[in-house]
Amino acid sequence: MSVESNYIQNSRTLCHYYKDLGEKAMVQVEEKRLFWAFNNDSNSIALIVQHVGGNMLSRFTNFYDEDGEKSWRNRDGEFELRISTSEELMKYWENAWKVLFDILDNLKDEDLSRIVYIRNEGHTVLEALNRQLAHYSYHIGQIVFLSKMVAADGWKSLSIPKNGSEAFNHEKFQQEKGRRNFIK
Repeated sequence: MSVESNYIQNSRTLCHYYKDLGEKAMVQVEEKRLFWAFNNDSNSIALIVQHVGGNMLSRFTNFYDEDGEKSWRNRDGEFELRISTSEELMKYWENAWKVLFDILDNLKDEDLSRIVYIRNEGHTVLEALNRQLAHYSYHIGQIVFLSKMVAADGWKSLSIPKNGSEAFNHEKFQQEKGRRNFIK
């Protein structure tokens, strides 16, 4: 497998991982808590989803042919609550990720060196994907943190649970050495 193909495959895997991580966090939160914010300067889970979704739709719609900051995007409006149910929120989430995955699923090795623009700044496709992966993982981390806060005692760990490192490592070291992704 070429380095380029490996990068594309790994990017897809990471995007699926972060999407799933966000969903596994949000499903642990009762609906009204998805819209809760600590204070007026804080974002709720729903606002973060609106922002991430707006970013994805802007960046990956007509990815190769238009600037990633679309004229129709209202970034400031992404931080004003316009979604009122968990069903609407998840539909928006799914739609945004679909636009991203449509690009990733059709990406070819040679596409990685193509130039795309975000706010008139040229990026190779590889650089643009790295930029977005960092951005999305940052916000998914916020979603997980907020979900854990509002789920309180009902929270089920999405990674190695407290005091579970020894058992986790034991299980990992019982496996044969091999090339596999940490996510699976």
